[in-house]
Amino acid sequence: MSLEIHGSLCGNEISFAFDGLRVIYACVAVFMWAMCTLISPEYFRSYKNNRRYYVFFALTLPALIGVFLSGDLFTTFIFFEIMSLTSYVWVAQDERERSLRAAATYLGVAVIGGLVMLMGLFMLYDLAGTLNVSKLPDAVNSLASSGMYTEAALTKKLRIIGALIFTGFAAKAGVYPLHIWLPKAHPVAPAPASALLSGILTKSGIYGVLIVTLYIMQGDLGWAKAMLFLGLITMFLGAVLALFSVDLKRTLACSSMSQIGFIMTGIGMGAMLGAHGVVALRGTFLHMLNHSMIKLVLFLSAGVIYFNLHKLNINDIRGFGRNKNFLKIVFLIGACSIAGIPMFSGYVSKTLLHEGILEGTGILGTGTAGFAEWVFLFSGGCTLAYMIKLFVAIFVEKNEDENVQKEYDEMKKLNAHTQRGYIGLFSRLSLLISAAVLFVPGILPYATMDKAATAASSFLRIDQTSIHHVNYFSLENLKGSLISITIGIVLYFVFVRGVLMKKGKYVDRWPEKLDLENLIYRPVLLIILPSIGTFFSRICDDLVDGTIVLLRKTLFTDKPIPREYTEGNGLTHAIGDGMDDIHRALAGEDRDPLRSYEHRLAMWYMRFSENRTIISRSLSFGLALASVGLLFTIGYVIFYLL
Repeated sequence: MSLEIHGSLCGNEISFAFDGLRVIYACVAVFMWAMCTLISPEYFRSYKNNRRYYVFFALTLPALIGVFLSGDLFTTFIFFEIMSLTSYVWVAQDERERSLRAAATYLGVAVIGGLVMLMGLFMLYDLAGTLNVSKLPDAVNSLASSGMYTEAALTKKLRIIGALIFTGFAAKAGVYPLHIWLPKAHPVAPAPASALLSGILTKSGIYGVLIVTLYIMQGDLGWAKAMLFLGLITMFLGAVLALFSVDLKRTLACSSMSQIGFIMTGIGMGAMLGAHGVVALRGTFLHMLNHSMIKLVLFLSAGVIYFNLHKLNINDIRGFGRNKNFLKIVFLIGACSIAGIPMFSGYVSKTLLHEGILEGTGILGTGTAGFAEWVFLFSGGCTLAYMIKLFVAIFVEKNEDENVQKEYDEMKKLNAHTQRGYIGLFSRLSLLISAAVLFVPGILPYATMDKAATAASSFLRIDQTSIHHVNYFSLENLKGSLISITIGIVLYFVFVRGVLMKKGKYVDRWPEKLDLENLIYRPVLLIILPSIGTFFSRICDDLVDGTIVLLRKTLFTDKPIPREYTEGNGLTHAIGDGMDDIHRALAGEDRDPLRSYEHRLAMWYMRFSENRTIISRSLSFGLALASVGLLFTIGYVIFYLL
């Protein structure tokens, strides 16, 4: 059942749709905001500029709901960009250099991705004549049957359009290789903001990827395989990065990247299987829901640790939770869920995703499907390994410094900084409710998760008659989970304890040189491209200057300059000289040359001229960029029309 509301903005359609998936995620957004609001007062007690955070915290919620309830891609784009701008402030909240750099990366990826997506939307509207999500499948099908384009030409156009729109959504979701903001933003953002960035803002990107894949690129096997490939590499790389990390929130951030990979894998398999991809698509949606709730629990738990210690390195926070049973149980629920342990919610969605991969054997072939399955199982094992690493370090092991451990143990009774227990009533309530909402679906999957997946069927374009019962706790499904669990335990004891620890301390052995942002993105965007632009601009500038000099030396005769001033101009010289004469007549002596009115007016004029030059150059640079963009746009239009 769905309801649509239509309107217009600047001559473009604004529409909202209220079907199962959209309404469910709007409700999830409200719930997550409520839980983060409960913990925020205690978390931000030592922060400055809290009002700024709360203002943008409040502005982001309606923008996000606008994305999920949007009925057409123009509406999606508007709210998507508003959401990116308002959430930028979260990352930059503490104004440290590291935070501002991460915020700049986050905003840069969001803005560039949004502009690329906007170009794709222009092309899609020109091709299909609509951006309304529900009308897109019929519009694309009518193009295929109209005879206006050959099948190859239409596929090529749709893939270009799909790639452009996908880029904008994938950047927000954290899909490789557009994930660079994610491991940087989460560690520096406040924990409630990290919970929302990871838990639900990334799902706004997945929401868009689902639209592109299921509504625009429907039936394109090549596109589906590309989604599967990106899902597998994102899933694997995120899990490996999380395994190496020694920062609590960075580990959870890389984990989010990996879980987005699991979701992308489900999208790819569901698109490949078409009408038979029911299991994969249901698993995709359920893992979206599970991951949202899991990261709410885990990041809020990390927030409790941070507002007590103001540290995130697991060597520093080691032993903090040894005698804090409430926090230990809450964190364990999140850890078991994300690791896919049976009887926890993450197990249900991962089981469906695993079955979806197995069903793709007929299309991918045994070898390719087998490879995808093992990447899936190994990534799941990595997930368990890094969650064991975090749990053992924080809740089982003792801190190397006995005095520090004694201080941590006493925090259960009285926190030295806040003069209260390590967690207040509202923060405790926030964690308790979040953990309960996460835990119950794992025990009652048929009464909760199955119904939620069925409600989302219309958006996922699933035929209700094709839905079949899945026995989550069958021996075959338990086998897949047990393989991942075994891999995770082996990885923990062999790799984490043997390789990622040195003299009893956790070490990050991931090479810093493999940072994709510093290795490729920043050099290309901030050094190489500006250098190329500067080189050609200098050539053009020298060419113009040379032409003018040549004309002055040949066709035109320069008039001699009556008088040159070392500083200022004729007006400042005349006024200042007159004021100095008046001072001399009244005081009977000359002023100090550096304090003379002539010099002071000349300095004022030079500062004014310098500012005017800077402003004019900035405007010229902006005008030049606008001209370059216009030329590219004209070139694109000419190429597209031809």
